[in-house]
Amino acid sequence: AACANMINAKAMVPSDVLTASNGKTIEVLNTDAEGRLTLADALVFADKECGCESIIELSTLTGACMISLGTQICGLWTDNDELAKSLSDISKATGDKSWRMPMAKEYADQLKSKIADLSNLGERFGGSITAALFLAEFVDKKKPFAHLDIAGPVWNEKTGATGFGAKLVTEWIR
Repeated sequence: AACANMINAKAMVPSDVLTASNGKTIEVLNTDAEGRLTLADALVFADKECGCESIIELSTLTGACMISLGTQICGLWTDNDELAKSLSDISKATGDKSWRMPMAKEYADQLKSKIADLSNLGERFGGSITAALFLAEFVDKKKPFAHLDIAGPVWNEKTGATGFGAKLVTEWIR
């Protein structure tokens, strides 16, 4: 027997097009990449409604980041060198380890869509980069923005949730 894995008839399916709160349309290529769809609107809200001077976002976005950095270091993506240095320095001081990863603009082509402004997923290789590039589409280009993929260090198999990132964010806000 076979059936659709949908909660109801209104559930998203691959090929659906979603309109984000900033008006950008997103082709859903994979419903397992749903977190970035919610984050898109959260970033638009932070950018447009909260008066933030800069934005950092932490999420357990990709398994690909865990493949490259393991379970004790998060990936840090930003185009802003000043923000990267600030977060790196705080990372070292708090022990919430991070490593700056490339915001390789040439990977943005992977997010192109024939039916929407962009798609919610790139190719298999460089998945963490395309995830960060996707999120950056929802913040004003002039505003410092950083994405931290905390998928690896947020959980310890022996002890459970680690609270990773809490110290880093607290110190960054100060």
